[in-house]
Amino acid sequence: MVKISKDALVRIFSFAIAFLLALGAFACLSSYKLTLAKRSLEYSYLRSIGDLSLSLDNIKNTLNKGLYSNSPDMINELSSKLWGDAMGAKAMLSQLPIEELNLENTNKFLSQVGNYAQSLSKKMSEGESLADDEKKNLEALYSYAKNISDSMWSVESQIHGGYLTFDKVKDMAMNTSNKENSQSPQNIANGFADIEKGFDNYPTLIYDGPFSDHLMQRDPRLLKGTRPIDEQTALKKAVETSKIENLRLIGEEMGTMPSYTFMDGNSTVSVTKSGGFLCYMLAYRNVGDATISTEKCIEIAKKYMMDLGVYEVINTYYETQQGACIINFAGIQDNTVLYTDLIKVGVAMDNGEVISFDARGYITNHIERQIPKIKVSHTEAIKKLSPYLTVKESRMCIVPSDGLSEKYCYEFHCTAKDGQQILVYINAETGREEQLLILQIDEHGMLTV
Repeated sequence: MVKISKDALVRIFSFAIAFLLALGAFACLSSYKLTLAKRSLEYSYLRSIGDLSLSLDNIKNTLNKGLYSNSPDMINELSSKLWGDAMGAKAMLSQLPIEELNLENTNKFLSQVGNYAQSLSKKMSEGESLADDEKKNLEALYSYAKNISDSMWSVESQIHGGYLTFDKVKDMAMNTSNKENSQSPQNIANGFADIEKGFDNYPTLIYDGPFSDHLMQRDPRLLKGTRPIDEQTALKKAVETSKIENLRLIGEEMGTMPSYTFMDGNSTVSVTKSGGFLCYMLAYRNVGDATISTEKCIEIAKKYMMDLGVYEVINTYYETQQGACIINFAGIQDNTVLYTDLIKVGVAMDNGEVISFDARGYITNHIERQIPKIKVSHTEAIKKLSPYLTVKESRMCIVPSDGLSEKYCYEFHCTAKDGQQILVYINAETGREEQLLILQIDEHGMLTV
């Protein structure tokens, strides 16, 4: 009979326990990795769904703007944006489990929109203008884009609300589309529709060239000539400007706007390494029921910026979301609004606390400008507008354009026949229609698209 000493027995039990613990840890780790992989894939799908919804919404808004444009240059630029958004939406579709989504009609629509946009660009480059039937095509496309966009936003909302999983996206998409869109897809076929084909009742047309502004791609103008500060000076600045105590350095941001980034566990504050400007601030907390009006929030935001030494700004637009009022400010000089010099301030509507601030657009673009001379009179500029629009008011402004340049423009606030609020920007030096925006005003605020 083999006798086992007490020490040996202890070692055996110790090894056995260690083995079981190791086995359990391995099982937990394997399960964690599988869960992480599954969650990562689902997050990827969620991002694609969100980006797809945004692209479809952009297509809808761009088509709507096209109805009110009255110049070949603007049609070209809108068409360019339409093409880019259509291709972006297609890219998002390629990342989704297409077999679970009833998006056949969306694929066809995106192919049709891209081709139509390319055709408009070609026609404009040959000096032709849009015919009446082409305007009607834009109206039909806009109507269809609105239905598709509403359907996708509804699907996304159901997913984020926890009422819909990807296993049920197919049924949800079909039910939503059938309610809102008489041209809903009749079947699910082969994923992407051929880019050369469109719907039978729409033209197959083409265009090229994206239109965009690049507010954040230059070296920050406001930082030129300023002196660098150390970490302690930046920390003091962060506490003074944010009113948040117990901040600690968590990292440094590089890029075109090097900054120190601080946190206190619930809030983040960033201060530029050069000049010590408050770059952005975000305080994380649940906001209670609103007790403060939007007008009061705007007053609070203005005072906050004055305390920071920022005086030459004007509030332009605002929106309310999750209990906060987000106010957009633009710089102003010589009665000219500087839409490139942007600051956003978020005010909690329960107690008036400033809970967010973003001055990166302002820091990047703000300088003392040499305002150009007006070469196109106010009367001449109005003649450039679409006959479908009635001018309510106007003011001078500087807007971003292609690349890193800026344009000196008249901003005309107009009303369309259907009551829509439209902003049209006519170049005060050339008379060119530079930009066109749709002003959305509702219980959530006043924004442009």
